Amino acid sequence: MTTILDGKKTADALMTALTETVAEMKARGVTPGLAVILVGEDPASAIYVRNKHRRADKIGIRSFTIAMPATVSEADLLAKIAELNDDPDVDGILVQLPLPAQISEAAVLNAIAPEKDVDGFHPVNVGRLWTNEPGVVASTPFGIMQLLKAYQIPVAGKHAVIVGRSNIVGRPLAALLLNASATVTMTHSQTADLAAHTRQADLLFVATGRPEMITGDMVQDGAVVVDVGMDRDAAGKLVGDVNFAEVAPHASAITPVPGGVGPMTIAALMMQTVELAKRRLNGSAK
Repeated sequence: MTTILDGKKTADALMTALTETVAEMKARGVTPGLAVILVGEDPASAIYVRNKHRRADKIGIRSFTIAMPATVSEADLLAKIAELNDDPDVDGILVQLPLPAQISEAAVLNAIAPEKDVDGFHPVNVGRLWTNEPGVVASTPFGIMQLLKAYQIPVAGKHAVIVGRSNIVGRPLAALLLNASATVTMTHSQTADLAAHTRQADLLFVATGRPEMITGDMVQDGAVVVDVGMDRDAAGKLVGDVNFAEVAPHASAITPVPGGVGPMTIAALMMQTVELAKRRLNGSAK
């Protein structure tokens, strides 16, 4: 029988525990603070930001959005980041991607102080991840690892295959899996005979943005399949990068879309905001 990896249920349980932690922190004089910068009016980005704030408010994190027009200059955006870097009540800073063409994504991500980089995209935090040092990591991969942990799915010694090499999911996920002692194969759009690799996976992670590209014949029986995709098919239906109907009968466990990785991403963001805020409790915040 295939286990459905319920990200919503898992995220809710994690957030219930986190609510207690935040209450204890507030009693000691520290309210975790999350600042989100939203540039432009991209509908998907606006929805993501709204969902983040709803979750933050529910567990007691002080969150706020700084909305900037799509025409904002890079200099003005960097100035706002510098202001937030210096604000002692802001523990985490997140700039919602993508950004308008006139702004360098690298310049913006590099401008966020590493100790406030709640998304884990600063080169310092990326380096810490790849050298297996404690630190903040990208929310989606972190959330995936929390989901596997909640369902007691072993990682050490397993063959993990990742489809997709983005800086947001594929690359940081590879590092987390290596740090957890998995054997990792990275595949991408230029990989020859993709199915030959995916069929070897004990743990298969798919993050490509291509609707239902992983079919039943590409997965070995008993594999754990984690679908990071959030796509629309030709009929406009919300689907993942994995053909759920074909793959689920082969999998020992699989994430649904929606309700799988998505809620875990937001939960991971909240967890890491609280971890950054704990530095103030310990007197080590910069």
